[in-house]
Amino acid sequence: MSRIESFELPIEPFVQSPRKVWVYLPDSYDHTKKKYDVLYMFDGHNLFLDELATYGKSWGIKDYLDKTKADLVVIGQDCSHHGEDRMSEYCPYLAEPILWNGEKMTARGDITARWFVEVLKPYCEQHYRIYRSRNHVGIAGSSMGGLMSMYFITAYNKVFSKAACVSPSVYFCEEQMRELIEKTAFAENTRIYLDMGSEEVAGKQDLVLYLGRLLEFAAMYEIEGCHTFPHLVKDGRHCEASWETIVPLFLKYLYPELF
Repeated sequence: MSRIESFELPIEPFVQSPRKVWVYLPDSYDHTKKKYDVLYMFDGHNLFLDELATYGKSWGIKDYLDKTKADLVVIGQDCSHHGEDRMSEYCPYLAEPILWNGEKMTARGDITARWFVEVLKPYCEQHYRIYRSRNHVGIAGSSMGGLMSMYFITAYNKVFSKAACVSPSVYFCEEQMRELIEKTAFAENTRIYLDMGSEEVAGKQDLVLYLGRLLEFAAMYEIEGCHTFPHLVKDGRHCEASWETIVPLFLKYLYPELF
């Protein structure tokens, strides 16, 4: 049977350290010696099991992969639960200093990114039969994790070949992300899923504004040679229950050979 394992790794210099990591291993993992494609994700506690999820509802990734028998390993890093540190740790840039729920928000996503690439990824490659090469390695997340997925697939395109940027909070640093995309030399076979839910904003005017921004970023990636899948989720909201509905869509797009 498939299983969920967990371990902890230090993540300096953040307050909440060590940080817990959850790993989904498919049913076939114990019955073969082959290597597996891998998807790294943010907010690991919300991915697999409802009993672990912050609001009692997960993405249901374990159930979907169990049902499809897809040979994919999914590794989810727990976010910080210390005050509003998650916002800072999952923000690669910040257009201007702001207060978020009364706390000063800073941009520390670059530290998180280096930790993923220099600490988490090498550790997982030593302890699990997963591929190292970029063609088999993806990144995914929602909201601030969706923003980080955009940052990863751009700033670390030599490491990741595919990304699911679900409801990305790109408005925190639009101009910096545009500049990063324009100056990045993307490798071949870069695949990027980007979406937003039609019910994430109030009113048609905001929907047109946010959807236009999403399509603009998709076009920028396409101009630079990437393959993109921009998607408006009908009746989609900013929550795990909604994101669960698009798991089949982005996994099949990023890893078509597994389904």
